Amino acid sequence: MKNNLLKADGRVDFKSKQDEFAAYIRDPQKNPAPADVKESRMIMYRELFFNNIEGFLSGNFPVLRKILNDQQWLALVQDFFVKHPCQSPHFSQIPEEFLDYLQNERDSSEDFPFILELAHYEWVEMALSIAKEEVVSGNPDLNNFFKQSVCLSPLAWSLAYQYPVHKIAPVFLPLEPPEQLTFLIVYRNNEDNVNFIEITPMTYRLLEIIQEHEKLLVEDCLQQVAKESNHPDPDMIVAGGLQILKELAEKTIIILA
Repeated sequence: MKNNLLKADGRVDFKSKQDEFAAYIRDPQKNPAPADVKESRMIMYRELFFNNIEGFLSGNFPVLRKILNDQQWLALVQDFFVKHPCQSPHFSQIPEEFLDYLQNERDSSEDFPFILELAHYEWVEMALSIAKEEVVSGNPDLNNFFKQSVCLSPLAWSLAYQYPVHKIAPVFLPLEPPEQLTFLIVYRNNEDNVNFIEITPMTYRLLEIIQEHEKLLVEDCLQQVAKESNHPDPDMIVAGGLQILKELAEKTIIILA
């Protein structure tokens, strides 16, 4: 083994040494410890790395941590630690790497069916809390709101989930999705607090239409959703939608374009 870690000129191949070290840290059950490092020191290194990752994940996915017992949680973190090659050295990117692992590498029939959606919802809260974007928008004229152009705030995300992720807790662990999707807005307000609102399918569609256009008149948005609804009284849809958009503008979820 030592010979494989030496270059032709006899110098240590640090890349190979690093790979050997990392392989043991990730999965000591399948990879031998470096021969020239004390076993006690390697155990200490591994515990340090693993505990850092575990602590960061438990802090960023508190609900997921709470609904799993210690054995289930540690097994999940260990599986992530072994299988997923993180692409970023920054700790703030670990939650996104964990999502990638859940979506593409995690394979366990014992997992709750909502685990990916719950993790995504918790990640959104974290991502918005540290987002660098700032919202600069004049106060909308709500008396003439119908004729104003609006867009979705970069600090507001409209989301659709199969499961009611905002309600999941140790006392509520649905094993089957409800018939209707759960629609949410997660947003950061002017005080930099991250909040969520459960919304109706109509509100979600209004925001979807706004997102599809760089600048859109409120009037055009409402006319489109009224036409799509095929409601016998489209003016009622327009009036209801106008009130919804005014409330979203007051929360800076939508802003002047």
